[in-house]
Amino acid sequence: MAALWTLSLLLSASLLGCLAVTSPDGSSLPHNLPPSLGTNSSDGSLSVDLPMALRVFSMDYHHVQAPFEIVLWIMLASLAKLGFHWSGRVPAVVPESCVLIMVGLLVGGVIYGVRHSAPPTLSADAFFLFLLPPIVLDAGYFLPGRLFFENLGTILWYAVLGTLWNVLGIGLSLYGVCLLAQSSLGDVSLLHCLLFGSLIAAVDPVAVLSVFQEMQVNEQLHILVFGESLLNDAVTVVLYKLFESFLRLPSVSGLDVLLGGCRVVVVGIGGLCVGLFFGLLAALTSRFTSRAQVIAPLFVFLYSYLSYLTSEMLHLSGIMAIVTCAATMKQYVEANVSERSNTSIQYFLKMWSSVSETLIFIFLGVSTIQDIHMWSWPFVCSTLLLCLIWRATGVLLLTAFVNKLRRNAVTFRDQFIIAYGGLRGAICFSLVFLIDDFPKKRLFITTTIVVILFTVFVQGMTIKPLVELLYVKRKKRALPTLSEEIHSRLIDHLVAGIEDVVGYWGQHYWKDKFEQFNKKYLRRFLIRNDRQASSSILRVYQELERREQRGVEEEAPPIVDPRSQGRPLLPEEMESIRRILSRNLQNFNNKQTPAYSRHTLHQDTSVDRTRKPLYRHQSLGERYSYNTITHFQGEDGGLSEPQRVRTGLSRSHTVCSISPRSTLLDSSDSAGPAQTRSMDPKAAREDLVSPKHQETVERAARKHLSFVLENEKQQ
Repeated sequence: MAALWTLSLLLSASLLGCLAVTSPDGSSLPHNLPPSLGTNSSDGSLSVDLPMALRVFSMDYHHVQAPFEIVLWIMLASLAKLGFHWSGRVPAVVPESCVLIMVGLLVGGVIYGVRHSAPPTLSADAFFLFLLPPIVLDAGYFLPGRLFFENLGTILWYAVLGTLWNVLGIGLSLYGVCLLAQSSLGDVSLLHCLLFGSLIAAVDPVAVLSVFQEMQVNEQLHILVFGESLLNDAVTVVLYKLFESFLRLPSVSGLDVLLGGCRVVVVGIGGLCVGLFFGLLAALTSRFTSRAQVIAPLFVFLYSYLSYLTSEMLHLSGIMAIVTCAATMKQYVEANVSERSNTSIQYFLKMWSSVSETLIFIFLGVSTIQDIHMWSWPFVCSTLLLCLIWRATGVLLLTAFVNKLRRNAVTFRDQFIIAYGGLRGAICFSLVFLIDDFPKKRLFITTTIVVILFTVFVQGMTIKPLVELLYVKRKKRALPTLSEEIHSRLIDHLVAGIEDVVGYWGQHYWKDKFEQFNKKYLRRFLIRNDRQASSSILRVYQELERREQRGVEEEAPPIVDPRSQGRPLLPEEMESIRRILSRNLQNFNNKQTPAYSRHTLHQDTSVDRTRKPLYRHQSLGERYSYNTITHFQGEDGGLSEPQRVRTGLSRSHTVCSISPRSTLLDSSDSAGPAQTRSMDPKAAREDLVSPKHQETVERAARKHLSFVLENEKQQ
């Protein structure tokens, strides 16, 4: 642990040294120029004379400055993440995002103290073009499809109407606060308040989802929070760009508002269509990668990123495009590429998104140390309070309406966690820097940073105790078995048939229609022939195998039985066990006795019953129970009901053993059946449990065991 933090400090010092090479105004200082450097040109520009002698060692940092500093930032972020997971009990109390922000604050403070100028900030273009796509691609590719589409109506209800509720509520309320504080906030217009409300409503519950995954909350709560945050980002970005367009107009009319509403719909649907097109194109391309499996994972990343860039180029929703592209191509790409390629895709996506999230939170902490802050108690405190109030009221009101249409109602505990889990993060932090310059832009930046720090630290650190305190329903840790999955799909087919009969077009009806279309056209066209599953059960089994390999749920550590930690077996004992097992296996392969069935009335007498018995180590208690069952027969040669069950169980076993005592008893029974029938069962039981009888049984068992060991030694 100490070594990791030492490496982090060394990297910070290296980063400071690299940043010190650049002047505060951003111009590069040429430190590697020779002493003969002068202003030889007529225009006063620098010119480098030829060196007088060959240099043995030289440094050209500015040639590698950009990639070198990027590598140092990524290394610092990775070491901070590694140190967090090796910090003892800290991960159980503090979310990872909080620790990364604190590391960023520390690095930013050191840079500010050394350079006496603001540290570098994360530009909006770098965030939206390089850091955001990997996070959204990872979320879309590993999206739980069944849960997502079963709760799609509720997710859209929260993401679209809930976001509009928060944007309009926060924006109008903040405009009222600005009207009340005319002296300090009088120059903030209504459109500026709505613009700020659109960016501050962006939810980024990375800390909440990590807590959910750790505590294994129920699938319904997890998918509602996950889906709402995923689509909420797309809606907030679209609304932000809409209000930004309104601000650049000289005046806003009713027609502009109507066109703005149409633009929101076009941007969302357009991003959906772009993502669908590139997803199908990626699936079709993966069909022809059988002879070049090495580059198969590359098409997943290229087509996904191309869908995002195309949507941004056409001013459509890039988040919707990349999510749709990932969700569309997943099942076809997984069927076409090899298992190694699937593993490469999985780990690269997880690594890429994890590094992006780490860099975002570290830069969020670094960018907090700035000279551009502006403070206003009414505006900052009102924003914090309004964010909590409007989100809570929106969740309660929307859920009250949704529960009337849902079969599985969202409980009040889940509603509280959904409302409390509305953390703010990188989306609103990057959007606030895109605002055009106006007098209160610095106030918006300061307020956004305060809201992010409050939600991440306060709400993110208290969400886990609240989940435990409210006894939120957990999910089972085991993955569904093949039988459970088949029965679940059987129920889906039954419900779809019932909906078709009664004329109700519900989600099961449309799901069944899509499955038929997918099986009849899409899978035949997008998946190559040698990868086509011969049956639906086999396809379900392959899907479960991939899910288990992907490690969606963490398995519990194996339980070690302390009784199994005995002495190791001797070589002689191992050799004896090996011979017994090999002999039993050979005898088992050679036998041709039909399997026993309790429905068979008569045994087949044509089969030779005098086969060689199978040997195994047998305790005295087992021999005693076997001999006891042999003795307890009635007058008609039958058995009582419990004894018949035990006898059936013993006959159904493949491996059995016959002791000399049982052979002797069987021969005596066959020699004198009349005498055995006339024997009183009570007297026979007393004779069996007598000390003399027990001593006889033990002596016979020891003799039989010594006989078996002697045979083993002779062989």
